[in-house]
Amino acid sequence: MKKLNDLDYLKLNKFQAFLYNLKLFFCSIPMWLKKAGLKIVEFFKNCGLGIKNEFVDIGTTFTKGNWAVKLSFFIFGFGNFFYGQILRGILFLVFEIIFFAYMFVPSGGIYWLSKANFFQTGNTVGNVQGGYVYNELYDTDVWVNGDDSVKVLLYALLTVIFIVAFIYTWRLQVKQCRICMDITAKGKKVKSGKQDLKSLVDDEFHKSLLALPVFGIAAFTVLPIIYMILIAFTSYDAAHNGYANLFTWVGLDNFNELLNFGYGGLGLAFGEILAWTLMWAFFATFTNYFLGMFVAIMINKKGIKIKKFWRTVLVMTIAIPQFVSLLYVAKLFDATGIIGKLLLNWNLLPDSMIAANQLSLWLNPVSAKILVIIINIWVGIPYIMLMATGILMNIPQDLYESSRIDGANNFQQYTKITLPYMMFVMGPYLLTSFVNNLNNFNVIYLLTQNNQLINTEIGTAGGVSVCHTDLLITWLYKMTLNSAETKYNLASVIGILVFVVVAVLSLIVYNVIPSTRNEEDYK
Repeated sequence: MKKLNDLDYLKLNKFQAFLYNLKLFFCSIPMWLKKAGLKIVEFFKNCGLGIKNEFVDIGTTFTKGNWAVKLSFFIFGFGNFFYGQILRGILFLVFEIIFFAYMFVPSGGIYWLSKANFFQTGNTVGNVQGGYVYNELYDTDVWVNGDDSVKVLLYALLTVIFIVAFIYTWRLQVKQCRICMDITAKGKKVKSGKQDLKSLVDDEFHKSLLALPVFGIAAFTVLPIIYMILIAFTSYDAAHNGYANLFTWVGLDNFNELLNFGYGGLGLAFGEILAWTLMWAFFATFTNYFLGMFVAIMINKKGIKIKKFWRTVLVMTIAIPQFVSLLYVAKLFDATGIIGKLLLNWNLLPDSMIAANQLSLWLNPVSAKILVIIINIWVGIPYIMLMATGILMNIPQDLYESSRIDGANNFQQYTKITLPYMMFVMGPYLLTSFVNNLNNFNVIYLLTQNNQLINTEIGTAGGVSVCHTDLLITWLYKMTLNSAETKYNLASVIGILVFVVVAVLSLIVYNVIPSTRNEEDYK
């Protein structure tokens, strides 16, 4: 599509400009995909070059290094000892001793790796199955523990991470020995242990501060994510809980089951729930955003009295615990609730609902979905109102005064000044809000948990009954914590696919929002 210059674009009327921008948007999608593909290729290319350069540098270090550097390839920290860095040498050597002690002792790293049978389809995670064995002393069958697949997989994963840390530490201490050799060759002195400790509270203080948070993120965020990904390739469910019955590696069977749109597959259920999840996230995000902004503009408008009172009334919905307010509001619209009874007594329910004996808005798929969106507006508007209020106060008033002189009305001021400024400042928040709404468990579950509107077209998906208002996150919850047939393997697959969807949408939206695309226009 040929792009118009600024002069030709200004000649278009509003409708033509809208169609032009719409065509430009859809025509630019292939270019975005092309750029994304090129970036992915470039990333892997750079990774390959980086690995190649590392191997070349390791070979050069070994061939050109002195005997101390060469010996450090086998004894951690030997080069540091040789060049007087005693503290570093001790730390490296202790790490090597701990690593080999852990790997080769009984019930150590090699033991757990041998039991894990990583990605060997059909093999169990763990080799010894627990079971009942006759005990002569008690004259009855007693349970004899075998392997625990959950524990085996966790310890094997920790062992793999430990091996990666060992390789990284080995490379680090070899590189440091090479640097020490180069420094001494130039007649300079290397850092002593005292200087190292001093640098940790001086020029490298940021490393000291970040050490604990990085460790926490790795232990409580990265490790569970990797563990969840591994679970997606196993048969971990109620029948194979890893203790009474070992679970096995199944390859891509779980992905095939979830994405299978044929008979017996979960593709139809996943597609329908995903479509509603995306629709819910879109409406929940933008209705709150625009209505919250509108409320903020109205309260901040000149001539409005008792502004603090109106803000306080709206903020009360934040002060009340969401758990309580959502359960109460859900009851109001139930068939036995105040609003539900009024709608029924005043004959405001559609005849189709009454004929189907759906005497509550929660019992109809369309009305239930509309209702959760409306109630979410009531819950979310105060947050947007508070943020928008602060941003509106920072928009230069001379922009509005200049526009009035030029004859702009209120709507034109909103579309040309207020909205662009708000979109620029709150663009990243909108993206974050959209992602949060994709996983908004509270609103959907608390409003609909007692009004199970079963989706009979899908049937039982993943061992649980799916409701018309279920999101992927509530479906995942039912599949794991609210069902007798817990299926952690399918739940892990859903978690991975949700991550893929969120990542793709986030990357696309992040590259088109004004906050990143037109950043210099607001400097």
